[in-house]
Amino acid sequence: MFKKWYPADQIEKYFLIDVFAIMLLIYQVFIVHGTVNLVMKLMLVLPLLVFHYVGLWYRDWRLLTVSLAGCSLLVALGIYVTSAILMYGFIFADLLGRANRKATMITGMGGIIAMFILFGWIDQGSPLAVFSTVYFPIMIAQLATPIVVYTRESANVLKEKLDIANAQLERYIQEEERNRIARDLHDTLGQTLTMIKLKSELTMRLVEKNPEKAKHELHDILNTSRHALKQVRELVTDMKFVSLQKEMQLSKDILQKAGIDLVVKDEGAMTPLSNSAETVAALSVREAITNVIKHSEANQCTITLYIEPEYYCIQVSDNGNGSLRYGEGNGLQSMRERMAMMQGDMHITASPDNGTKITFKVPLTSRREGAAR
Repeated sequence: MFKKWYPADQIEKYFLIDVFAIMLLIYQVFIVHGTVNLVMKLMLVLPLLVFHYVGLWYRDWRLLTVSLAGCSLLVALGIYVTSAILMYGFIFADLLGRANRKATMITGMGGIIAMFILFGWIDQGSPLAVFSTVYFPIMIAQLATPIVVYTRESANVLKEKLDIANAQLERYIQEEERNRIARDLHDTLGQTLTMIKLKSELTMRLVEKNPEKAKHELHDILNTSRHALKQVRELVTDMKFVSLQKEMQLSKDILQKAGIDLVVKDEGAMTPLSNSAETVAALSVREAITNVIKHSEANQCTITLYIEPEYYCIQVSDNGNGSLRYGEGNGLQSMRERMAMMQGDMHITASPDNGTKITFKVPLTSRREGAAR
């Protein structure tokens, strides 16, 4: 019920501010400065509150209209009640920052300038008087407010679009994986199971007519069934295995769709890893690339492959905002657990100037075999 008369998307951030501003306005007009005619105060304050309320709900020409009208009422209140009322212009400045068009915001900012110039003209007798009073920095602050709010709102909209794009990419990847599994099942098991079906039907017809040949067909069915079982095991193994090279190629496609260039630097021949080690490395790279897309705001990502004594190293770096910190979530915990499972290591360096670097160190085969013994 409450959300029906106050915008739901603004309750958390703006409701208490609006209540405080309205209470302060009423206190200033009706209590502190009580010598002015009450009817005149009501004629000025009530429309101002209505304009404020309309501005909460609309982002189009109606917001511009009520903002300009509200600035006019603030001039009147500033002249007849107290000049401190002009501070209420911050409310309309904030509302203008949430306009759906830049033209609406800029025109409304012109209304704020006109409000201060008109007040200085009436109060001081000169249209330039505001530039030599304390209200000049207040005017500058009110002009800066819509720009700051508009920039923040635009960033939030872009973030929402990026989240939607990421969700679509994830659904696309899942759909492609399902299609791949369906193709593998059809191409491998389909033919084998069809053969088993045909031989079973043939055996049923031969059981009474030619028992020896039926027995031979049963052996064929047994061998074919064993082959089908082997195919199932191979499929399961392939599903669990993730190729590092294929993962990097997939990462390149995903980053490209997100507007990020990927550079791969291979400083040595690709060292063979066990299936489990390569899968862990590939999944860690996948998580790191996901973090680049979601959090870094970068336009370039680099994957560097190199070898250290006893380790195969993979470094994922970007030129973004360096927002990741070791131990602060964003999938970092899962990457650390994967490296620990392989007796490997992971290092992170991040700074606003140099972006983020995540280095995975996967033990080479000889080290793992020595540890196993």
